[in-house]
Amino acid sequence: MVTGGTRGIGAAVAERFRQAGDTVHSPGRADCDVTDEAAVRAYFAELGPVDVLVNNAGVSSSAPLAKTTVDDWRGQFEVNATGAFLCTREVLPGMRERNSGRIVTVASTVGHVGARYTAAYTASKHAAVGLMRAVAAEVTGTGITVNAVCPAFVRTDMTATSVARIQERTGRDEADAEAALAAASPLGRLLEPAEIAFAVAFFAAPEAAAINGQTLVLDGGGIQK
Repeated sequence: MVTGGTRGIGAAVAERFRQAGDTVHSPGRADCDVTDEAAVRAYFAELGPVDVLVNNAGVSSSAPLAKTTVDDWRGQFEVNATGAFLCTREVLPGMRERNSGRIVTVASTVGHVGARYTAAYTASKHAAVGLMRAVAAEVTGTGITVNAVCPAFVRTDMTATSVARIQERTGRDEADAEAALAAASPLGRLLEPAEIAFAVAFFAAPEAAAINGQTLVLDGGGIQK
């Protein structure tokens, strides 16, 4: 089960699992609004047992703290943190019954460090990472693992929106605006969705059974955890 699975990172993750022969459900918001408790409960009830949950659904916006509205703050928390909570809560009982399961949350490098003009996004991704660690502590010693991947900027529609914001605010052309984002990590380039899919599949693999409560940072070495 890959939330936000119709495009970008989610689509790449879903495709990687499908290529491995897995049955994959990859709903978009129109199929399952992860911020709606009743909708999440109904979707998972119909879905049945889930072996791997990938909490990928996410939103972002940027603004100086003084210009960040309560609606912006709540909106990003609802999707990035509450959505992960609701979906994780639905799959965990079944995983406990089977003593088997993988939960992987797609967070961000800002789940570890702060970044200017991203107070709501940064705080919500910190919350998502904190949720992952708390659930990992609950399942320690079982056949369930809970981890997170924390990439730098990825070539997705969300990043394209960020590039457009930079262009609008600074007058740079698209190439220069993208380069400014790419320069935020030692890689000096945007990550590709397939790279995130690889990291998610790594955490989901049977051989990763000893890895629990961890974050895997994908930024070329800028953040070392």
